Amino acid sequence: MASTNDLKNGLVLNIDGQLWAVVDFQHVKPGKGPAFVRTKLKNILSGKVVDKTFNAGVSVETANVDKRNMQYLYRDGEDWVFMDLDTYDQYPISDTVVGDASQYMLENQEAVVAIHEGVALYVELPASVELMVTYTEPGLQGDRSSAGTKPATLETGAEIKVPLFLESNTKVKVDTRDGSYLGRVN
Repeated sequence: MASTNDLKNGLVLNIDGQLWAVVDFQHVKPGKGPAFVRTKLKNILSGKVVDKTFNAGVSVETANVDKRNMQYLYRDGEDWVFMDLDTYDQYPISDTVVGDASQYMLENQEAVVAIHEGVALYVELPASVELMVTYTEPGLQGDRSSAGTKPATLETGAEIKVPLFLESNTKVKVDTRDGSYLGRVN
């Protein structure tokens, strides 16, 4: 249990049996009436974001979420097998938990896996990853500006938009949060 005065970004709360991560919070002390805490909470399993207001000083139940550094090893049917870098234990994690992270994950890549009571909640990749473009249409002479984009397929199978001048077999940096092209890698 914690007080609303102890809220901070990233803290996981257990509200009505569901896990909610604090995305944003603000302590408000109006001229009239008692102080309160305005929060923005994100459901860990569904990703739904809601606004919730608590009275200041009220107790809220926190959840113990363990974030571990793990390495993605291989795919086993519907599961993705990760290895804990501290204990070397292997954990199969389902497709639904891995979610969109699967589009930017290569074997032996490190990620942070959040675990609550022995159950994996989500997989968090670094903000950007370097991947090889396996296929994109060839650029035309004169397409050397950043004005246009074209689709490109990455080595993981994900498709992103890249500048017209980019060619196949080029290593690029990709933002894992929204799949945007960040630049070429030398």
